[in-house]
Amino acid sequence: MSQFSLFSSGQELANLVVSSDLLHHSWVTISDLISHTYLNNPSNPVPILFKVYPYHSNGAIIAFVSSPTCTVQKDMVSSETLKGSQAPFGFISTKLNPHFSVNKAAIGLFASLLNELSALKEQLGSFSPLMITGLSLGGSVASLFTLWLLDNISPKDNNKRPTCITFGSPLIGDSGLQQAISERPSWSSSFLHVVPNQDPIPRFFISPTNSFAGSIPQSSIYKPFGTFLLCSDSDCACFEEPESILDLMMVMNSNSQHQDNGFFIFDYGQILERLKRGLICKGTSQLCGFPVNQLQAGINLQLEAIGIGGQHTSNMSFLRNNIGQRVEASFLKKRNAFDPGKKLNKMKEAMAWLEWYKKVTLNEGGYYDSFKFGGSRSRDEVKSRQEIVKHHRTLTRYWKIMVTEVKKMPQKEEAAFRTRWLYAGTNYRRMVEPLDIAEYYMKLGNRDYVNLGRSEHYKQLEKWMNEDKPAGSGNNRRKAVSLTEDSCFWAYVEEAITSSKGLREGSSEEKENSRRDLVNFGEYVMSLIRSYSVSSEIFQPECSFMKWWKEYRQDILSCLNNWPLSFYLENEEYQSYV
Repeated sequence: MSQFSLFSSGQELANLVVSSDLLHHSWVTISDLISHTYLNNPSNPVPILFKVYPYHSNGAIIAFVSSPTCTVQKDMVSSETLKGSQAPFGFISTKLNPHFSVNKAAIGLFASLLNELSALKEQLGSFSPLMITGLSLGGSVASLFTLWLLDNISPKDNNKRPTCITFGSPLIGDSGLQQAISERPSWSSSFLHVVPNQDPIPRFFISPTNSFAGSIPQSSIYKPFGTFLLCSDSDCACFEEPESILDLMMVMNSNSQHQDNGFFIFDYGQILERLKRGLICKGTSQLCGFPVNQLQAGINLQLEAIGIGGQHTSNMSFLRNNIGQRVEASFLKKRNAFDPGKKLNKMKEAMAWLEWYKKVTLNEGGYYDSFKFGGSRSRDEVKSRQEIVKHHRTLTRYWKIMVTEVKKMPQKEEAAFRTRWLYAGTNYRRMVEPLDIAEYYMKLGNRDYVNLGRSEHYKQLEKWMNEDKPAGSGNNRRKAVSLTEDSCFWAYVEEAITSSKGLREGSSEEKENSRRDLVNFGEYVMSLIRSYSVSSEIFQPECSFMKWWKEYRQDILSCLNNWPLSFYLENEEYQSYV
C-alpha cells in the first residue's frame, strides 16, 4: 500500500487527550496523595499508598504513589518465578508468548498491597468510568493493577474496561510482556503513559544511543506497551508503535541533563497547564520545507511537538523514515488482523450451497453417497459435485485458519470465541466432514479415517464443543436431527463394511476381530438412534448404510445373535424414525 493513503494522527490524539479532563483529574488525585504523612515519615515511611477518589457521578479514580525512599532498579523477575509467588500474573502468559519478565521492584510493591487490592477489586464493578493512575513507581503498580482487573473483563464489555494513566512511570516489562499484551488489543488501548522530556525516570531503563542502525540496543530489554504521550515544554504528541517509542525516548534521554534513579516529583500540573494553553494558542506548524506526503507530514509534526523535529542530521532522517515505515507496517498489520466475522457472510453462502445439495440428493442415495459417487454419474451430477467441491474447499480453508488463530488466542479470548462462533463451527463440521470422509474412502486401500485421516481442525472443533456442553445437560429430543451429530458417522459405516467383508472372507482370527468390531458398531448406531442424533437419510434404500445391511445381512445374522441393530433393521422399526 502506498504511504499517500495513510496519515499519522498522533498529534490529533494528543490534542484530544490534553483538551479533556482525564489528565487533570488524574494528576489532582496524585497531588493530594503525594502529601500524605505516611509517605513522608522520615523514620518509617510506607513504601506505597493508594486511595480511591470519586469521579463524576458514578466513577472513581484510584491513585498510586510510592515513597520518596523507593528507587528505580533494573532487576527483573520472570513469569516462572511469579507462578510460585503471591503476585497473581500467570494469566498474562499466552500460547505464543508463554514467558515474560517484569520489574522486580514494581512486583514487590504490588505484592505488598495484594490483600488490600484483592478486597478493593471485589468492589469496583459498580464504578463507571474507572480510572487507575500513578506517579513514577506508583504508575508501574497502577499498570499492574489495571492488567489484573482486565483479566476479569470479557472482551465484549468494553464499557467496563478501566483506563490507566501513568505520569513519569518507568517501563515495567520485557518483550514477552509487550507481545502478550499486544495479542489483546483491548488491553493495549487501556494504557496512556505521560512522558515529558524533563523527567528521566520513564527513560531510566533505556540506554542513550547516537546511532540508529535499524535495531534497538540489547541493553534495552524493557519494552513499552500502550499509548505514550511524549511532551516537550510547549507541545506533545501520541505514539503507539513500540519500537518507535523506544527510539524517540532514547533521543530524549540523550538530550536529558538528568540521569538519576531517585524519586522525582515534577510538577505535572504546570506541564499540563502549559500544554492546554499551547493547544488554545496553537498556530500553523512549519514543516521546514520538507517535500513530504501526508504520513511523513504528520510524523514531522509529532517530532516537532516533542522537541526533536528541528534536528536535521542523517540520524534524524533515518529515524523519520524508520518511524514512517513502522507506522505503515502497523497499519497493514491491524487491517489484516484476524477477524472471525470479516468473511462470515461469504461462508454462509457456501454453507447454503451445501444445504441445497443435501436437500436435492435426499432421494438419490443421500448426501454422502451422492458426493462420493457423483463423479461417475450424469453430466449434471458431475457439475453439481464440482460446485460443491469448490464451496467445500472455501469453507475448509476458512475454518482451518479460524481454528489455528483461535488456538493462539489467550484463554479468555478463546472462550469468547466459543460463545460467538462455535455453533457455526459445529454446523460446518457436521456438514463438511462427511465430504472429506467420502473422498478419503474413494481411494482404494484407505482405512481408519478417524485415527489416520482426520484433520486436526475437526478434532479441535469437536473438542471445544464437548468442553462447552453444560454439565449434566441431557437430550430430550423426540425428532431426528437433520445433520448427524457425529460428523465421523460415515467413517464408521465404511469400517463396518470392511469388517463385514472380514466376517465373510477372513481367517478365523479376522472373523473374530470383525465380529467384535461389528458388535461395537451396532451399539454405536443404536445409541444414535435412541437419542435421535442421526439423520433419517441413513435409512434411504440407496445409501451406503442400507446397502451394507442388504449385502451382508445373512453373514451378520448367522454370526451375531441377539444383536439389537439387526433386530431393529429386520423388523423395519426405522420406518417410524424416518
